[in-house]
Amino acid sequence: MNLLFWAIVALIVSLIAGGMGFTNIAAGAAVISRTLFAVFLLIAVLLFLLVALGIGVADAITLMEPVRAHLIA
Repeated sequence: MNLLFWAIVALIVSLIAGGMGFTNIAAGAAVISRTLFAVFLLIAVLLFLLVALGIGVADAITLMEPVRAHLIA
C-alpha cells in the first residue's frame, strides 16, 4: 500500500470520528493524515524536480536494448 492511500485512510477515520463526537481521535487522525500527505507531496515534488533536471535518468538506448533484441529475434 502506498503513502497516499494511508493518508486518505487517516483522513476518512478523522472525518468519521469527528462526526461521531470522538474529537481526540479525530484530531489525532487528522495530524497523521496531514503528516503523511505532506511526506507524499514532498517526495512527489522531489522526484518531479529530479526528472525535470535529468538527474538519475538512464540512457534511453540502454533501456531500449532488451526491447530491440526481442523485436529482432
